[in-house]
Amino acid sequence: MIAAGLALGALAAPAAGAVDHHARHGAGTAAPKADTGSPVRVNQVGYLTRGPKKGTVVTTATKPLTWTLRAADGTKRASGTTHPAGVDPSSRQNVQTFDFSKVTDAGEGYTVTIDGKKSEPFTIGDHLYRSLRSDALAYFYHNRSGIKIDADLVGSKYARPAGHDKAAPHRGDTDVPCQKGGCDYRRNVSGGWYDAGDQGKYVVNGGISVAQLMSAYERTHTTKGVDAGPLGDGRLRVPERGNGVPDILDEARWEMEFLLRMQVPQGKPLAGMAFHKVHDKQWTGFPTRPDQDKQQRELHKPSTAATLNLAASAAQSARVFKSYDPEFAARCLHAARTAWDAAKAHPKIFASDKDSTGGGAYGDRYVGDEFYWAAAELFLSTGDHTYAKAVLGSPLHRDVEALFPRGGGMSWASTAGLGALDLATVPNKLTSKQRAEVRTMVTKAADRYAADSAKSAYGVPYVPKDGKYEWGSNSQVLNNMIVLATAHDLTGKPRYLDAVLRGMDYVLGGNPLNQSYVTGYGERNSHNQHHRFWAHQRDHKLPHPAPGSLAGGPNSGLQDVVAKKKLKGCAPAMCYTDSLMAYSTNEITINWNAPLAWIASYVDGLGGGAAGKPVS
Repeated sequence: MIAAGLALGALAAPAAGAVDHHARHGAGTAAPKADTGSPVRVNQVGYLTRGPKKGTVVTTATKPLTWTLRAADGTKRASGTTHPAGVDPSSRQNVQTFDFSKVTDAGEGYTVTIDGKKSEPFTIGDHLYRSLRSDALAYFYHNRSGIKIDADLVGSKYARPAGHDKAAPHRGDTDVPCQKGGCDYRRNVSGGWYDAGDQGKYVVNGGISVAQLMSAYERTHTTKGVDAGPLGDGRLRVPERGNGVPDILDEARWEMEFLLRMQVPQGKPLAGMAFHKVHDKQWTGFPTRPDQDKQQRELHKPSTAATLNLAASAAQSARVFKSYDPEFAARCLHAARTAWDAAKAHPKIFASDKDSTGGGAYGDRYVGDEFYWAAAELFLSTGDHTYAKAVLGSPLHRDVEALFPRGGGMSWASTAGLGALDLATVPNKLTSKQRAEVRTMVTKAADRYAADSAKSAYGVPYVPKDGKYEWGSNSQVLNNMIVLATAHDLTGKPRYLDAVLRGMDYVLGGNPLNQSYVTGYGERNSHNQHHRFWAHQRDHKLPHPAPGSLAGGPNSGLQDVVAKKKLKGCAPAMCYTDSLMAYSTNEITINWNAPLAWIASYVDGLGGGAAGKPVS
């Protein structure tokens, strides 16, 4: 459940752990003291052999300091002087930066020492992100609904019975009634992925998540030199492995089948629209394993936003599955066309911001971005110029800030950029001039993100509105990195690649908190994220989050009790705590892990960091 860059309402958080996904920002004035460990900040996973190698030191010194790089055995490998950078506005820290990019000797256990303080250890080498790619994608299998999670695939501590299957008393998601006033029939809406810390399933969040997984796969066909092997059949931890279909598409299909079930059937009111969400009637207790949830599940009224998410993701699915399962691809395309027509007929059916009992509201009263995205995907999959006309005639087209907001980036509530990225990379019937125009929109956005990264002492390609970090800020960083990576694919220009890798530095520990936000990666990594099953901090019989789980990250809003108490007065980039119930800074969710998986695939494909060639 996410507030991705837009403040759209609020809900009170009951003791059961309900989450405010759309609350407005606010912070106190007393600056808290955070345990940040070493003042020398580095990427705690490491640096690619031929990539940039930069770090930051927090210090009161205003003159340059000496830095020393040492191997695991203490041998001095390099040294130099830092560059004073003044006060970093995002953290209010006085910082200096250092650069050891000239070092290309591979090895583990490297450290940097400055002024007697030693960094966390890190590696220099090629393919440092192979396991992160796999783990970030495994997150989705872990969070499948309606299927047993197999110990042979995930290990015994993460195994569990199928959640919301056919068990009494409510038959889970196989026979779900509508919320009062929604409809007079029941639907099988089983399958899909649990959204976040709760066990709801939301079409608007599922749409962007499944789209980004499919785009990670599609990139292996549209970009020269990209190896599809690591995403292929038999390479990921999914039960369908060995079926002749790339494993990443098997995972995407699990969600796509659920999204198709959320479409209102023919002959019913609002036929072709998509129900907005399905979740518990009331908030469940904490912790709750999915198969132990006894709450009645409910379908919530259709919305235009959900319908267009279905149209976009189903159209893309038709494209990527065509060579593997033509029948499924045809079913997806029919659903996409039907959803588009229904949305055109009902363009202003909005989910209520107040519908937040038992699950997140995901209210969205502007759907121009969803119309743009859906039209783009339908055009790419059909070549029908009716959809091209909808794209080219949209007020969002050519508006770089609307497509790729500088402060917030793409999110479930800002999806037009997804369509623009695919129009720029997937072969289509736009004229050469029109396609060049779309590619220019991508590179202009990337230019801004790259400039933001270069200006930041921590290299982060993220400058939020008014300087206040948003709910799920780490996902916004990663989505900006996707734009940068796509610009690098299109042009081969090193500045885009450097900004992506600096973004990885930030996510994996090279940040004001010296905190890797990915479970299992880095010496100081997040491992108490808000989740009803991965709740080890509350119940030691339950596991920590699985490796590869991304924490939401700093959030100036502090919408939960724990964060408000611990972080009052925090600087924007310091508004984070790795605590189970600090859900406004430390939740996990599918649409945060999706861009992590996309980026992990991208950087793993770089090998040692050599620049790639532009796409054809």
